[in-house]
Amino acid sequence: TFLNVVDVKSSSCEYVGCIVRRVKISLSEGSVRPSDLLAQFKQTGPRTRGHIRAAEVLDNTVELIREMVYTFSLFDLELLSPEDVKNLLQATGCSSEMQHSACETNCLSNRYRTISGHCNNRHPRLGAANTPYTRWLPSEYEDSHGSPRGWDLQHTYHNFTLPPVRCVSQSVLYTHNNNISLDTSLSHLLVEWGQWIDHDLSLTPQSPSTAAFRTGADCTRTCSRDTPCFPIQIPLSDPRTGIQTCMPFFRSAPSCVGGVVTRWQREQLNAITSFVDASMVYGSTDSQASALRNLSSPLGLLAVNQLYADQGLAYMPFLPRKPSQPDPCGPRTRVNLTESATQENMTSCFLAGDSRVNEHLGMIALHTLFLREHNRLTQELQQLNPHWSPDTLYQEARKIMAAIHQILTWDHYLPRVLGERAYTKLVPPYQGYTPQTDPSISNVFSTAAFRFAHVTVQPVVTRLGPRYQASPQHPTLPLHHSLFASWRIVKEGGIDPVLRGLLLSPAKLQMADQMMVEELTERLFQAQGGLPLDLGALNLQRGRDHGLPGYNAWRRLCGLSEPGTESDLAGILGNPTLAQKLLVLYGTPSNIDVWVGGISEPPLPGGRVGPLLACLLAKQFRALRDGDRFWWQKESVFSASQRTALKQVSLSRIICDNTHIQLVPSDPFTRTLHTDDLLPCTHSLIPQLQLSAWKEPESDPVCGSIPRMSFGFSMLCDSTVLYQCPVGFLLLGPSQIKCDPNTQHWSSTPPTCQDIDECVLQPSVCPQNLECHNTPGSFTCTGNHHNIGLKPP
Repeated sequence: TFLNVVDVKSSSCEYVGCIVRRVKISLSEGSVRPSDLLAQFKQTGPRTRGHIRAAEVLDNTVELIREMVYTFSLFDLELLSPEDVKNLLQATGCSSEMQHSACETNCLSNRYRTISGHCNNRHPRLGAANTPYTRWLPSEYEDSHGSPRGWDLQHTYHNFTLPPVRCVSQSVLYTHNNNISLDTSLSHLLVEWGQWIDHDLSLTPQSPSTAAFRTGADCTRTCSRDTPCFPIQIPLSDPRTGIQTCMPFFRSAPSCVGGVVTRWQREQLNAITSFVDASMVYGSTDSQASALRNLSSPLGLLAVNQLYADQGLAYMPFLPRKPSQPDPCGPRTRVNLTESATQENMTSCFLAGDSRVNEHLGMIALHTLFLREHNRLTQELQQLNPHWSPDTLYQEARKIMAAIHQILTWDHYLPRVLGERAYTKLVPPYQGYTPQTDPSISNVFSTAAFRFAHVTVQPVVTRLGPRYQASPQHPTLPLHHSLFASWRIVKEGGIDPVLRGLLLSPAKLQMADQMMVEELTERLFQAQGGLPLDLGALNLQRGRDHGLPGYNAWRRLCGLSEPGTESDLAGILGNPTLAQKLLVLYGTPSNIDVWVGGISEPPLPGGRVGPLLACLLAKQFRALRDGDRFWWQKESVFSASQRTALKQVSLSRIICDNTHIQLVPSDPFTRTLHTDDLLPCTHSLIPQLQLSAWKEPESDPVCGSIPRMSFGFSMLCDSTVLYQCPVGFLLLGPSQIKCDPNTQHWSSTPPTCQDIDECVLQPSVCPQNLECHNTPGSFTCTGNHHNIGLKPP
């Protein structure tokens, strides 16, 4: 090879490693800035961090090679030989990140999806966590290096420069908190559900480095564009002028796979599974899923908070923290906390399957609701099938939870977003699993299209008392007071007041001159002593960071007309004033950022999005349904009786079953105008999910009675019985037996469980000065006539 990529990689590692170390020091200093909060709650697990580090080293190595090639007039970078590429991937660590274990082909692998989403498709990585977003159109970066659109302020597109995103936010998006119209048909819970499902589909990690790789400049303080710093410029006409000259922004982390597939064109990473599988409840890695479980319970429960409860109902556990670190979810001002939620080693932040759980009170309420629903399901399933193991109970409840989310999203949420007519046309009835369909989340969906609901968010968080009345104990809050304020859930009435507010409050109506409330453009993530961010500007900057093509390219993809003039655009938007504003900023419709172009279109009949967003949303949700091997309607996933039961799924019933709320609307996504229209939880229009369909049969149609263990766990999987012993016991005999269709007999007698005598194990389970006593499934260590050690069951 003509380059020693290992030497170049060493230089790159110095850049990346130095910056990552600086970030850790910064986080331990105790200040909490808005940009810190944004980074804190887009944190990812070790698996994703390893991938990002390898990808950033690869990205920086390639850039160093480019400089060498340019400086010494050597070869074009595209002439790297396959051996060079192989060495480069191995040296940076991307080779190991791109490997995956072989897919299992047993009964359980066909019954339960993996936590990570791997092996759902015959191409195991499609839709899996830690894989790049797919592209429906090629990226349009500013240069071959993958620089964002607008990186060079003088660079032109279609003979026009791109406007600063803050100018677009101020001129087109901003509306005063009091200058909004309310939706007459839809509740704010519909808005909340959209974000809830978004957190099941995508998580784009930003670079963990908060300083420039080359110069070391702090991205939270510099206004220079130097990767990963891509600051948002504050125009001279901006009200913030004189306070700040730019707003911090960090580029999304690159992906190893993207660089290889597209020959060094930057691709972004989706850190979680693409599938609607309730990953925000369970996590997207095996280690994360295990950490969220109560492994000492025989019921397959998720872990709950051991310090606080919501009038007898569970909260999520708290995140641990180091004593020297601030509590990002605690009160911004001193309040009287008689029992400290932090207790020095705890935050007020909740722990869930998604790191964004603490973003605001509505998100915490839904996370808490579905944690409780999982635990409710496992306990009911155990009553029906006492022979099921904790793992089986956990997996069956998780499988039902995924189906619940699929049904509520496709049957209840999407028709209201797209409109019934557009939904029927764009999302035709399910015809079965198609393995050639790529279920991966597309870059434009995550970065632009599914962010449409940001313009339907109310500027306040309404909390209501037991009879849905305003209450001094639960006052309405400005939105920015609910961000990263999970302490309010514990100290101010639990999740019930928040859910009542979501049920009874209307969504904000999207209007051309009332797009995004000032709570989101002027107060986002506002923390004590910190300058707030602007969600509209962040969305636009993220689209440019990801190299999304402009508005007309996406209309062309969807078979829609492409406006060329102001008159054309005014006709599409139905608003000459808005069309003029956009062209003053962008010069041509082709340059309009796809997100702002999409939300500017008037909604389709009965829906809340226009033709472009309807096209993009429907395309993605069709792929998620048709490309999911575990879709709830696929015949082998659930039995016919289970599918019939699942059709009765009701979000109002889930609220009834897991809160103290006793009055609910029959349709929680529809606006309820009068409390007299609410129904008691006992009403027939609030149906229960009949889990009797999950009771395992006691006999096989060919081989007869299912052979059970006298002590231990078993489950029937097709015509195979699987066996498992409780912790502390050893399985003696076969772990599974099958029904032989020829002999019509089971292949063996069931195994037995034998207690493990931990006291004879080496090394000893007890300290040398203590005596070990074996107990069924456990042991005790005793000394001085006192039990001082116990192995958990």
